[in-house]
Amino acid sequence: MSDNQSWNSSGSEEDLEPREEPGHPVGIAEFSGVLSKWTNYIHGWQDRWVVLKNNTLSYYKSQDETEYGCRGSLCLSKAVITPHEFDECRLDISVNDSVWYLRAQDPEHRHQWIDSIELHRADSGYGSESSLRRHGSMLSLTSATSGYSATSTSSFKKGHSLREKLAEMETFRDILCRQVDTLQKYFDSCADAVSKDELQRDKIVEDDEDDFPNTRTDGEFLHNNNGSKEKLFQSLSPKGINGIDFKGEAITFKATTAGILATLSHCIDLMVKREDSWQKRLDKEMEKRRRIEEGYKSALTELKKKSHFGGPDYEEGPNSLINEDEFFDAVEAALDRQDKIEEQCQTEKTRIQRSSPVPPGDVYSSTGTHRFSDKVYRREVEENGIVLDPLKATHSVKGVTGHEVCHYFWDTTYRNDWETTIENFNVVETLSDNAAIVYQTHKRVWPASQRDVLYLSAMRKILANNENDPDTWLVCNFSVDHDGAQPTNRCVRAKINIAMICQTLVSPPEGDKEISRDNILCKITYVANVNPGGWAPASVLRAVAKREYPKFLKRFTSYVQEKTAGKPILF
Repeated sequence: MSDNQSWNSSGSEEDLEPREEPGHPVGIAEFSGVLSKWTNYIHGWQDRWVVLKNNTLSYYKSQDETEYGCRGSLCLSKAVITPHEFDECRLDISVNDSVWYLRAQDPEHRHQWIDSIELHRADSGYGSESSLRRHGSMLSLTSATSGYSATSTSSFKKGHSLREKLAEMETFRDILCRQVDTLQKYFDSCADAVSKDELQRDKIVEDDEDDFPNTRTDGEFLHNNNGSKEKLFQSLSPKGINGIDFKGEAITFKATTAGILATLSHCIDLMVKREDSWQKRLDKEMEKRRRIEEGYKSALTELKKKSHFGGPDYEEGPNSLINEDEFFDAVEAALDRQDKIEEQCQTEKTRIQRSSPVPPGDVYSSTGTHRFSDKVYRREVEENGIVLDPLKATHSVKGVTGHEVCHYFWDTTYRNDWETTIENFNVVETLSDNAAIVYQTHKRVWPASQRDVLYLSAMRKILANNENDPDTWLVCNFSVDHDGAQPTNRCVRAKINIAMICQTLVSPPEGDKEISRDNILCKITYVANVNPGGWAPASVLRAVAKREYPKFLKRFTSYVQEKTAGKPILF
């Protein structure tokens, strides 16, 4: 087979692929470029270098990695290309259960990709009428033959009597073959004898004309003296040629054929008797196959739903396929998992602390009990369908000062120790010792989109109007814009306006004792006005706020108590 021939998986030769000769290019040129590909619900859309070549779509992490091999590929012969109904830049390519979600830079680029893919599919010859007719005919012929063979074989194995009759038919066939060979030899001999007889008759006519008696080599006269002719050949008698008894052979042949007919009749009777049982078995098998096919289709449908459930069509968005109840359940399940992980970490931390010696005066961390008094107030406000509920929470914690609470809330050094919802953050710009612009991304809770925030954070001490006013500190975080952290398609940019006001209340100690942490109480007022952006349902946002804000305050103040226990008081 030459190099420009190809074979399919069954070993049959297919059409010759065109070979590219100098000056005569054949086929569609390679098409490549950058497309955004949906990876998973954690990382979302990521730019990938996509190459369309030889009716195959492959993607690489970047153009520089093309020489190291692709990260995935799809054969486009049976692929289904679906432009998205709402997103003008998106196209979905599916082959069986595998689906690629792709986005182009703009609608024009999407049309270019779709046109190129269709050109490659057409150039590959897939789906041509002649190809389908040829392969379909071969498949039908093979299937029919194999089906007939399988049915015949299974049928002939039914019952001992039927097998015996078939063995008899094999014996009769062998006998018939031998008889036919014998009769054929007899007929050939007769034909040779007739030919010789005609030749001798011609010679006799010539001898009569010359009036000469002729004799054969065996001494037999062809004519007597009276001119009468004798019998020419004794071999023409039925027993004269090779000793064959033609009459006996004919009788035997007739008996053999009669035996075959009788055996065939018996086989037909056996098959008729078994027809009812075979029909019942066939009906049962067909019913079993129908149930299996229905189960397969149902399982395949469920599998497709599960495989696509994490796709971009089921995440937060204006055209999301997930309803509000499913959205709520998914978010609540994700938050429950986070709480469980946090609880396990806290349990491990408590176990370690109990196994280590407790510093003197560290009553808060050793007992693990804290005095809290908190209230949360909310007012439901919506603007253009977006929840903007302002929130106010009050909280009191014993043993820490307002300065300490604000310090640990503002300082990004301790941020990851108590804030469990942040994925990463960085200080974009430091404005002063107590002011900085911070960019942070929050952990994604699927199916909600990931959020990021860019805000200015400042900490200040509020000057007292008179000496009786409590010592008060303030941390204020509000959203700003900065060239170093522009919004991206990966996250939804949230807007915040948050203030934490902390007042230190000191009760006089008994006698001449020094002020200790037992004499200190911090009153915290937390005010937040958050615009989450995006398209998350209002019920979900309100439920998350109601659930998470008290936990956040409790978690943070517990952390401050642990950090300040046994340390000098910071007023």
